[in-house]
Amino acid sequence: MSSSKIVGQHGKVMDNLTLDSKILKGERKFAVYLPPDYDSSSRSYPVLYLLHGYTDDHTGWVQFGEVLHITDKAILSGEATPMIIVMPDADTGLPGYTNAISGKWNYEDFFFKELMPHVEERFRIKKDKRYRAISGLSMGGGGTFLYALHRPDLFSSAAPLSAWMGPQTLEEMQEFAVRENMKFDEDSLDGFLNINNPLKLVDQIDAEKLNSVRWYIDCGDDDFLYKGNSLMHIKMRDKKVNHEFRIRDGGHTWTYWRTSLPTVLSFISDHFHQN
Repeated sequence: MSSSKIVGQHGKVMDNLTLDSKILKGERKFAVYLPPDYDSSSRSYPVLYLLHGYTDDHTGWVQFGEVLHITDKAILSGEATPMIIVMPDADTGLPGYTNAISGKWNYEDFFFKELMPHVEERFRIKKDKRYRAISGLSMGGGGTFLYALHRPDLFSSAAPLSAWMGPQTLEEMQEFAVRENMKFDEDSLDGFLNINNPLKLVDQIDAEKLNSVRWYIDCGDDDFLYKGNSLMHIKMRDKKVNHEFRIRDGGHTWTYWRTSLPTVLSFISDHFHQN
């Protein structure tokens, strides 16, 4: 379909979709953005998995991130290719994108084994690595790093925004555990961090695998998470991992992330089109 035929049309967001999860033992909600020409075409689309931050849910990017308006504008201007955006809920139950230390809340398993297959069958989504990207903010930025580092075979691009790298030390883990009413034994901590700490993971994975993903890292100059993001940039530079690194004016705010999203959409679109 030519772009002239979709001018004036709008995409749509469904923000109360559900699937039953055997892994998480209950109904899980998620939101989906469909591009302007989805209903009038029969073709399949690239997909962006867009992850929310701490205390938000699957509606965060819809309500505060203005994903419908921003993505419509980027597609209709030609800055982004038409795509489907999937926004899961990672705040009902134990917040976060990892498998819990306890083994009783395996959110990452749910994401890869249930959510991804479900949405890629339910909607006309291209199932190749080339046409799959992931992004997210804060806790979701950390989830973006984790998922792309754990499964570089699945994502062509990853764009973590203002990423929270998770607890880095025993002390931070203890504070996090108290806040979340979690229990863990100290012996299990090292194993958890080795698997779920992006700054440790990037040291463990060879550069060829890391370079199979295109990375776009963005964090505000007034953001309290600047240190972890800067350290990741340094580690990737030292390891000769190709990546874009942006420090822009701003803090840990929706104002900042709304201005990040158009660039993310353009960045991942460039790689959807690569040969």
